[in-house]
Amino acid sequence: MSYPQQRTPEEQLAAAKQLLGLPHIVAICGSTRFMAEMNEADVRETEAGRIVVKPSCGLGSAEAAALKPRLDALHRAKIRLADEVLVVGDYVGDSTRAEIFYARSLGKPVRFTHPEADPAGGA
Repeated sequence: MSYPQQRTPEEQLAAAKQLLGLPHIVAICGSTRFMAEMNEADVRETEAGRIVVKPSCGLGSAEAAALKPRLDALHRAKIRLADEVLVVGDYVGDSTRAEIFYARSLGKPVRFTHPEADPAGGA
C-alpha cells in the first residue's frame, strides 16, 4: 500500500496562495538608510500588481539594538512568505547579505535595484 506524499509547509503555502488567487509577493530588503528608495520601490512594485512586504521603519540605535533580534526574525518571515526578494540600494551590509543568503537558501529569486551590489557578483 502506498501513502500519499506529504507536502512541505512551503508547498502548502504556495498551494494556498494559488487557491486564494494572491498576486505575486515581493519582500524588499536593504539597509534602512535606503528607506526613501524602498518606499519608491514599494510604489513601483504595487503599481505592477504585486503585494509588497518590507521593513516598516528605521529605528534609532538604542531602539534598534533592543529590537534587532525580533525585527530580524520578522523580516525572515516576510522573506519566507514572499515569492521573490528585491534588494534596494547600492550598498549591501552584513544584515542584508544574510537576508540575501537566506532567500537564496530557500530558492527565492533575488533582484537588485543595483545589480553591482550583489555579493555573489551578479549571479
